[in-house]
Amino acid sequence: MSQKKYSITCSIVLYKSEKEEVQRAIKSFLNTVLPIKLYLVDNSPTDELKILADSEKIEYIFNNKNIGYGAAHNKAIIKSVEESKYHIVLNPDVYFESGVLEKLHDFMEKNQEIGHIMPQVLYPNGEIQYLCKLLPTPIDLILRMFVPKRFFKEHRKRFDLQDFGYNTIMEVPFLSGCFIFMRTKAFQDVGMFDERFFMYAEDIDLTRRIHAHYKTIFYPHTSIFHRHEKASKKSMKMFWIHTLNIIKYFNKWGWFFDKERRQINKRILSQFEKDYTNLKSPQKNI
Repeated sequence: MSQKKYSITCSIVLYKSEKEEVQRAIKSFLNTVLPIKLYLVDNSPTDELKILADSEKIEYIFNNKNIGYGAAHNKAIIKSVEESKYHIVLNPDVYFESGVLEKLHDFMEKNQEIGHIMPQVLYPNGEIQYLCKLLPTPIDLILRMFVPKRFFKEHRKRFDLQDFGYNTIMEVPFLSGCFIFMRTKAFQDVGMFDERFFMYAEDIDLTRRIHAHYKTIFYPHTSIFHRHEKASKKSMKMFWIHTLNIIKYFNKWGWFFDKERRQINKRILSQFEKDYTNLKSPQKNI
């Protein structure tokens, strides 16, 4: 295998994004000693955000229209598969401290069976975001999208795997798309984002496909911050985009009759009784 030019590449998709917010995400990614490259993929109607590509480590790609979240990231992923060993899909509302990339990189290097890893994700006030989930059933997503949080609390906790405490390494079949740290070989094995999903559900679909070939791991020994706007709950347009893409997801994988989903979720829940210390941590005190 030929030597890759970069240890990590990263893509951030822009659409009329707030410059200050994107600058914070860019600064977080560039703050490392590892050889890296960042792609800013712009779905905005104008290229005024090109000003953010102010480093030789950044490449700006202007699409001149909104081609969708997954399709935009794919433009960078195609390049990254040839250039780097790992690729990060990064939301513009995510930021983190120095050292996060090194910890995740070292852990992936020591555990070649992992294809996708997600660190602990926090709100800006330090509260945990419960972004590790089982593969969803239609009921799971109907409850999340249409029913107030005060109802079906135990069902929600089970779906979000809250009982496992979010303080232990765990294999998870659905990791949030806000920060996807991927082994680029996994893209070669399972493909990139399915571009039929314009926005939303593409992260469920991708993690599920990776999970069939690799471990997909939650790693709580380092953390990032995510502003998490939940746009689909604030905009009717985004809500319908979310709904339509969830329908596409179940049309692809199955609605109520999905044997693979049942088997995977049963196996994941059994992990509460398993020990994952066989995974080699780069930190001696863990």
